[in-house]
Amino acid sequence: METIQGISKFKDASFQTAVTIGTFDGVHIGHRKILERLINNAKAAGLKSTVLTFFPHPRMVLQKDTDIKLLNTLEEKVQILEDMGLDYLIVHPFTKEFSRLSATDFVRDILVNSLRTKKIIIGYDHRFGRNRNANIQDLIAFGNTLDFQVEEIPVQEIDEVSVSSTKIRNALREGDVVTANTYLNYPYMLTGAIKKGKGLGKQFGFPTANLHLEESYKLVPKNGVYVVKSTLAQRECFGMMNIGYNPTVKGTQKSIEVNFFEFDGDLYDQKIQVQLLHRIRDEHKFDSIEDLQEQLKKDKKTSLTLISKSGDKPISL
Repeated sequence: METIQGISKFKDASFQTAVTIGTFDGVHIGHRKILERLINNAKAAGLKSTVLTFFPHPRMVLQKDTDIKLLNTLEEKVQILEDMGLDYLIVHPFTKEFSRLSATDFVRDILVNSLRTKKIIIGYDHRFGRNRNANIQDLIAFGNTLDFQVEEIPVQEIDEVSVSSTKIRNALREGDVVTANTYLNYPYMLTGAIKKGKGLGKQFGFPTANLHLEESYKLVPKNGVYVVKSTLAQRECFGMMNIGYNPTVKGTQKSIEVNFFEFDGDLYDQKIQVQLLHRIRDEHKFDSIEDLQEQLKKDKKTSLTLISKSGDKPISL
């Protein structure tokens, strides 16, 4: 897959495309049906399968929705789409100016002249153009004039996308990563750089890597302790992660800290991706450091048991 930043960089393409348009946040099982249809249609017609998406999210620009939380960072979305076999991903900057394009300008200048679109696969409820005043019937009419086909994604599949997205977000807010991962069809991930912390975990016998997320819009699951895995130094490593405030040591700022079981290398300033597998418990304030240490030992034992049962990796207790 080739990722292209901005529609203008696609203008010189000599091939024709099959296109779908959307944010595809999460790239979950509902999205995958649409994307697989796009890819199969493109292959059958000798076209290049192309997703047109936008960043920032339109709501961030038009509604100043600073509280919006997304399932994927842009980097994560690119990574997931690449694994699906898509030909092109076009990430176009969403601005107020872009939102003011008329429906005619969008279809003629963007879809036809720039993307050389011959087929568009789009939801029955898709709206576009200035003030979102055009719908799929308008798009079909444009297609008849400008020589491209429109395939409508039926209501059942669009509803499935909406339901899946809602269930995933709700599950993550409740800490139910197993349900979220089922709808995603991959483990929910947090991607960030490892920053120096206070080093308290090391003093307790459980050194932690402090994960700093650059993207404030990324949805962080409910506070608590999770079983996780990452790829570190080109090998799979498991661990347990705490999301929260560390109340036992009077923490005041929310942090994401990972204790890897079989890795003792230096991760400072490295960018890593952590996949969430299970949630063990809520975050608690313990009466003493000793009580916290005992609980961490139990957490590790629980984590190792869950890892062994999952078949990911046989680990001895």
